Amino acid sequence: MKTKQDTLYVGSLAKGLRLLRAFDEGHTDLSLGELAQRTGLDKSATQRLANTLHVEGMLDKDPVTRRFRPSHAWLQMAYAYYWSNPLIGQAMPKLINLSQELGETVNLAEISGDHIIYVSRLPCKRTYFAATIIGRRLPALSTSGGRAIIATFPEDERRHAIETWPITPFTPSTTLDRAKIATSIDDAARDGFAVSTGQMILNEIGVASPIIGHDGRAFAAVQCSVSAHTWTRERIVADILPKLQDTANAISPAFRAHRAGGA
Repeated sequence: MKTKQDTLYVGSLAKGLRLLRAFDEGHTDLSLGELAQRTGLDKSATQRLANTLHVEGMLDKDPVTRRFRPSHAWLQMAYAYYWSNPLIGQAMPKLINLSQELGETVNLAEISGDHIIYVSRLPCKRTYFAATIIGRRLPALSTSGGRAIIATFPEDERRHAIETWPITPFTPSTTLDRAKIATSIDDAARDGFAVSTGQMILNEIGVASPIIGHDGRAFAAVQCSVSAHTWTRERIVADILPKLQDTANAISPAFRAHRAGGA
């Protein structure tokens, strides 16, 4: 991240972006006071920034409550991102085929700093609403997709990630022991896939296969979520994993060509 010592760094723009980042699934509409509290900005600066973002169409403001919320402009930016990311276009037909074949939830995850972010989500009939929305970021160490990706990193980077990247307890089953996470990632490096149970949602099993780049390193993964009430690890490995790996491997050549061309 750039700092104020960087002569190209625009502090006022950074503050505006901090204001936009105050919104999430738990804070969908905010007052000026709440925005100031969540961003650490003083109320005067918050008012000026929020008003500017409202005038520029980035924030909607309720005329009665005066509370702010994200505008349709956010969707326009997501639309632009989708067109700018060739991996999504290359992967989507294969993900649709996989989803229809399995009848289970299928996701495309990309590494985003020390998190993963879901850039494509194909739900099944049992999927709840929150699991259908793109853009959700989760700690990479706590997800099958993140572990599958980290497992392809060079050894020193892998160890650094395991030792320093954040872990957030989402359920009583979320693994907080970094030694156990290291073992899981080592297993993924050996096996070529990762499995996690109850990390984000109780009784949910995630299985992921990395999408390998030209240098043998993954920046994305194909992931499938199933219920532990109806699936066992053995059945997942026998019935889901081969199709999941076939899909990831089919995406990898185009992904490798893209990463090589952009290198």
